[in-house]
Amino acid sequence: MKYMILIHSNPASREAWERFSEAERNEGMGAYATLNEDLAESGELIVTEALAEASTGKRVTVKDGRTLTSDGPFAEAKEQLAGFYLVDCESIDRAIEIAARVPGVPPLEAEVRPVLSFGGTEM
Repeated sequence: MKYMILIHSNPASREAWERFSEAERNEGMGAYATLNEDLAESGELIVTEALAEASTGKRVTVKDGRTLTSDGPFAEAKEQLAGFYLVDCESIDRAIEIAARVPGVPPLEAEVRPVLSFGGTEM
């Protein structure tokens, strides 16, 4: 079954990252690399990516056949989607185990959601 692990940053995680030394940041990136290698080796990793700041995004809507865009951020929420893992694993419990290994959780937060197929939840 496929699961999306959504990684949300928040004020505490962004503040912590800003305080890190270069060595601490490198250590954190190394932890991500280790997780990525482990998941690739187990065959569970489909793709993982970090996302640029929400302020760099565009919201796209179509109204009366016209494409309209607006600049981000789009919500007044303190949390922002910072990245994701798309994994294929045996159960939601395994996806939760993977999410708990995401470096920085806490203060980052991870959300695990099953991926739907066109016919409903993929089983």
